[in-house]
Amino acid sequence: MGQLGVLNNPIYKIKALLDHLAMITVQTDSHGTFDCKPLGLIWAHFPKLYSSMNTIMLDDLRRNFVMNPQNGLTVRPFTKAHLNRSSDQDLVKLIQYLLAISELPDLSSLNHKDWESYTEDSSKRRRQS
Repeated sequence: MGQLGVLNNPIYKIKALLDHLAMITVQTDSHGTFDCKPLGLIWAHFPKLYSSMNTIMLDDLRRNFVMNPQNGLTVRPFTKAHLNRSSDQDLVKLIQYLLAISELPDLSSLNHKDWESYTEDSSKRRRQS
């Protein structure tokens, strides 16, 4: 993120960033031993601001949020930027999803696996019911 100029740019409102230094090693039957990102670190440091109810972690590797799967949203990696920059719409769709769910009381109760099919209309219907 530093190399991309994101961390020091005032238009980005990044509250927390877990890079490889914050990762912890875990072992699972399905993936073996690997490093993952513990959202509990953020929740422990900022308990009055952040919890499982208002936190989503974006990553292209689902195993990175194995400790908090209800808060993980898997995105496709942005590859071949020089070829796909003008046609890639993933960030546009992601913004629409995040805006649609932003007012919900508990983000961890959503199934983020289906984030691309979740629209603002479906969000409004869920809030009214």
